[in-house]
Amino acid sequence: MRDKKILYIGNNLTKKTKYNSTLMVLSCLLRQEGFSLIVSSDKTNKFFRLIDMCFSLLKNSKKTDYVLIDTFSTINFYYALIISQLSRLFKLKYIPILHGGNLPNRLDKNPLFSDLIFKNSYKNIAPSNYLKLAFEEKGYKTVFIPNIVEIENYNFKLRASLAPKLFWVRAFKEIYNPTLAIKVLDVLKKEHPKAKLCMVGPFVDSSYDDCVKLVSELNLESSVEFTGVLLKEDWHKKSEEFDIFINTTNFDNTPVSVMEAMALGLFIVTTNVGGIPFLIDDKIDGLLVSKSNAEEMADAITTILNNTYPNLASIAREKVTNFSWEENKEKWFQILK
Repeated sequence: MRDKKILYIGNNLTKKTKYNSTLMVLSCLLRQEGFSLIVSSDKTNKFFRLIDMCFSLLKNSKKTDYVLIDTFSTINFYYALIISQLSRLFKLKYIPILHGGNLPNRLDKNPLFSDLIFKNSYKNIAPSNYLKLAFEEKGYKTVFIPNIVEIENYNFKLRASLAPKLFWVRAFKEIYNPTLAIKVLDVLKKEHPKAKLCMVGPFVDSSYDDCVKLVSELNLESSVEFTGVLLKEDWHKKSEEFDIFINTTNFDNTPVSVMEAMALGLFIVTTNVGGIPFLIDDKIDGLLVSKSNAEEMADAITTILNNTYPNLASIAREKVTNFSWEENKEKWFQILK
């Protein structure tokens, strides 16, 4: 048993969103290893979430050994700024865990705030070598530990024959460019009339309405399914009906949904933005295409359907085993010793 006490600050919204976040996965695994964890916050309102995070730190400051802080590139960046500076005030060791694919731009835009957070941290943890390199270029010492995929919970399906059945899993949010998936389907159907698309994820902004409108304009109602949010085990089961996973994002780090799709045996076609080229080796374990290019993505899908790259999925599954807890837990133990 380990006697270290950890306060984990992040968006603990799994019960509300049904999305099993990296925060939930890591906190559960650390508890199983004997660490004492308090997680904050589960408040839906962003302002009350910040207040709850601050209160949790104040309340537990005398009995906390480490503060883990999920750090993103948008408004949640300021959560990390405030919590990190409170941690400094109480002389607590804090560890930013870097998640936002657009964080390198944030370092350029806010060098003062970035220095306050990342130069004074105990450790900076990057789940991708993309972010590790970006942070080290700015002089921030950073340790690479990948997001954990509990590989034993993923049933690999060998897809011996492939059909134009596309699967998309992400929040309906502008930066993830979900309308591109609809455009790709429209292009693909010119050569593959039976092509279909399933889109799984929460409706965050107007992107979902944009997708529904585009489906109607292109007369694709019979070819597109929107499931809304599904529990992890449910979308895993749903994925067995599909063969090709498409990731359409404009910004990204190392998306867990892509890692999960690799574990499940889906063939991967993804935009080559952010940290994705550090996760996917083009034409080896997935295909990389330019962002916002429906024709290029559809062409890549066609090469898979033509069996040009028959071993993509099996090689991807082998790669993702390196992201298991067994392969990475000692790295966390060394930091939280």
